[in-house]
Amino acid sequence: MTETTNFTSPGDPEDIERPTADVLPFRLKKTTTDPAAPREGEAKPGEWDAELPDTDDPDADGLTEGAPVDPPRKVYPPSVAEWMEARDKARLPMLPDWVKLPDQRTAVRKWAVRHYSAVAGYHAIRLPLVYTPKICMYSPRGAWRWSTAIGRWVSDTEGKPLRMAAVAEENAADYLKLSRQRNDRVRLRGIVATVGGFVGLAAALTLYVMAPSWLLMLAIATLTTTLGVVGAPADRPLIDMAKVKFRKRRLSSDIVIRAHEVARLTSKDQTIAFPRPIGRDGDGWRVVVDLPYGKTFEDALNAHTRLASGLDIAPTQLFLDKDETSGRRVSYWIADRDPLAVPSGKSPLLGATRVDFWKPFPWGVDERGNPVMATLLWLSLLVGAVPRQGKTFSARTIALAAALDPYVRLYVFDGKASPDWRTFAKVAHRIGFGIVPKNGTDPVQHLLTSLRELKADVEDRYHRLSELPLHICPEGKLTPEISRDKKLNMPLTLFVVDEVQEYLTHPEHGKEVLSLLVYLARVAPAVGVSVMTATQKPDDKACPSELRDQHQARFALRVGAYQVSDTILGAGSYSEGLDASKLLKSHKGVGLLKGMSDDSGIVRTYLADGRDAERILTRAAALREAEGTLSGDAAGEAPAPETSATILDDVATVLGKGEAKVWSETVVDRLADLRPDVYGPWAEMEAKPKAEALTAALKPFGVGTDQISRRVDGKVVNKRGIKREDIATAITERNNKRDAG
Repeated sequence: MTETTNFTSPGDPEDIERPTADVLPFRLKKTTTDPAAPREGEAKPGEWDAELPDTDDPDADGLTEGAPVDPPRKVYPPSVAEWMEARDKARLPMLPDWVKLPDQRTAVRKWAVRHYSAVAGYHAIRLPLVYTPKICMYSPRGAWRWSTAIGRWVSDTEGKPLRMAAVAEENAADYLKLSRQRNDRVRLRGIVATVGGFVGLAAALTLYVMAPSWLLMLAIATLTTTLGVVGAPADRPLIDMAKVKFRKRRLSSDIVIRAHEVARLTSKDQTIAFPRPIGRDGDGWRVVVDLPYGKTFEDALNAHTRLASGLDIAPTQLFLDKDETSGRRVSYWIADRDPLAVPSGKSPLLGATRVDFWKPFPWGVDERGNPVMATLLWLSLLVGAVPRQGKTFSARTIALAAALDPYVRLYVFDGKASPDWRTFAKVAHRIGFGIVPKNGTDPVQHLLTSLRELKADVEDRYHRLSELPLHICPEGKLTPEISRDKKLNMPLTLFVVDEVQEYLTHPEHGKEVLSLLVYLARVAPAVGVSVMTATQKPDDKACPSELRDQHQARFALRVGAYQVSDTILGAGSYSEGLDASKLLKSHKGVGLLKGMSDDSGIVRTYLADGRDAERILTRAAALREAEGTLSGDAAGEAPAPETSATILDDVATVLGKGEAKVWSETVVDRLADLRPDVYGPWAEMEAKPKAEALTAALKPFGVGTDQISRRVDGKVVNKRGIKREDIATAITERNNKRDAG
């Protein structure tokens, strides 16, 4: 049914007739028998019939309601154990870490003793020199202020403005009333003041006559101090401040939100969320935030500098930790001051009687002061930094720990011949300094001899470990018991090369040094021989990547650019937030550690200066003498004659006339007859290791081995051997190099 309605608006010249329609109820199908349900043709607000098809859609016939988009809410968890585990993870600790952890309790106790003893000492020194003269100077003014205040109180000075106001208004009644009140007050207060004065005078005379001298002096000091405090100027306090208040304020959510806004990590539509309250954590604040959807921990890491600016702190005060439960959850630790500029203190090795190098040992602390334990088992370590940032001291601390284990064999070589490593001559099996020959010793040649010696030892260890009985070596790996067995002679070994670039760039032996170091860094850790190299030039020319890449652990102190930091720590470290170029000059001994454990982080290494190192090494030498493990250069034992130096001449000597090809094991037996002191251990090996030893000794000279066939008892036997012409060629090339040099 339709009808017409006249619409008239002001100013219209005529009425306009327009059609309209009635609003009819939408008829819905009744699907329930509940009498309280709406009748047919009626619906509750927001209720629609799911069976009504869309008549505008030609394919709507036969369509039914689809499955809900959101999954159904689970009333019960999958299991009680999972529910309990989730509750355990969500539960906040009842006590802060500094109360629960022994290390942090000790740190708090030490800080309290150090702080309050310093404050007490500060004031104790100033008490006779500063505070007493001030009190004596201000006490007359205090006496005047006190007497003036008493006089004003007796004369009822506080009521004078009211009396003057009554006079100004010519209100005689109020003035007379106030005057009588004033007279009563003055009379009473005058009596009280007079009595108090007589009592005080009598007490003073009694104290002067009868009291002991110490009580009299105490009373005079108390009175003088009180008058001095009263007479002190307001702008010049009597007591000085024992410490300057450093910049610190309470962190709030508004400040954190502002920081994320200026860092462009949030938008108008999406902001951050706080899954847990902001709270104190040690010497700083702990803040956990959920970034907007689509933002990740890497985004926050890239905005590190802008976040610090938004928080109004230095970048070195802001530390980011990744949360494994969510890609957008970030945990911030905001330090009250730059923690990396605070020295970590003396090394605990000063108080250690010995160290078990099979277990982690203290190396330093992290940014929050928690101890960082180091271990060099089964890995090699590369240390890099610009000069004078604590590189040598950091590496030396690890070597000092190894020295305190009498069953660890030490090799120490310093390319710059500094005094930092000289004291290790007391314990080092092999030691050398610089690259310039001195006192008839060539340090580079000594390094080569040690590297070759160690390489042969590593190869021998692999064979011997695989041949040991299962009850001694159940898995074919080195164990603490095997390493400490003097008969087996396979101790843990640490090979230290500081300023390694000096040896790698040596014009004559640099390539061989590089080859041997690469071999040891790659292969030796598995049999208990660790390599630690340190350099201030980690570029491809001074320290090639083929050597750097063999180090499983990296430690980068301050460097000049993030590219250098990536060179030391490994490609991709910068994208992980590890950038040693952000460290400051004041951060000496502070570096980024990667690869020693699953976590990467900051280490403030402990300090052991020259005197401390000498004390530790003196104790280590005595310990090794008691255990009978002092050996090599430290024990005055000269290295055995180097096989490689004369191997070519010796092989040429034992080759018979007319022999073009000879089996390697035959050559070794002849060498043992020629020089038993040098080649005797080779001859005692089995056939295959014997041949491999000769092959390894000839390899640096470019002499290889080939399969040589011989007929033995009517059968053809193939074994590895050498050719005379290869030996002759190698000798010629060696002599030409000597003549050219």
